[in-house]
Amino acid sequence: MLRLVLEQIALFSLPFILFAGWLLLARRSPLDHAEWKPQWTRLVLAGMFVVVVSLVMTGLTGERHAEGYVPPRYENGRLVPGHFQ
Repeated sequence: MLRLVLEQIALFSLPFILFAGWLLLARRSPLDHAEWKPQWTRLVLAGMFVVVVSLVMTGLTGERHAEGYVPPRYENGRLVPGHFQ
C-alpha cells in the first residue's frame, strides 16, 4: 500500500520537477518565487491529471480475478487465510 501511495506522490510531483528542469535549461533560478507563482495552478492541475490518468489506467489494465476473493475464515478452530480462487 505504501508503494502505491509513494508512486502517486511521485507522479503528482512530476510536473513540478519538469518545470524546475525547464527553468534550469532556460538559465533561470528554480528557487526564485517569482518564477513559480504564476504557474502553481497549472502545475497542480497537471499533477492531478497525471494521478487520475494513472489510476484510471491501473483500473483498466490491472490483473483481473474472475473467481473472486475468498475472505479469511475459521474452519475447525483454525484461521484459514483469505485468497483468490
